[in-house]
Amino acid sequence: MSSLNNDFNGDYGVSFSPEDMAAGEVDYNYATGPFPVSEGPGISVFAKDGGGDVFHTYSSYARGLDMFIGTYHLLDIVPKGRDEAELPFSMDWVRHHDRYGD
Repeated sequence: MSSLNNDFNGDYGVSFSPEDMAAGEVDYNYATGPFPVSEGPGISVFAKDGGGDVFHTYSSYARGLDMFIGTYHLLDIVPKGRDEAELPFSMDWVRHHDRYGD
């Protein structure tokens, strides 16, 4: 299943429209507040019963996703750890492959 070209990410509170961002506060991780980017990390799990009904059974956001980001397991054992203290937000080091600076 893909969330491309539909409202799924917005419906589950991990993507924010330009209007949401301009307002200065979004609903993310069961709280309302400022958010640094228009896409946040999140995972949702669904189950379908024998009758075809679909149930949303689980969601997790932000630090609850550490187990799915293998890089964190390695960073957590090195001397400087995640070294995120000086970053504007904890996952600011994550980029699309074509969006790294010089």
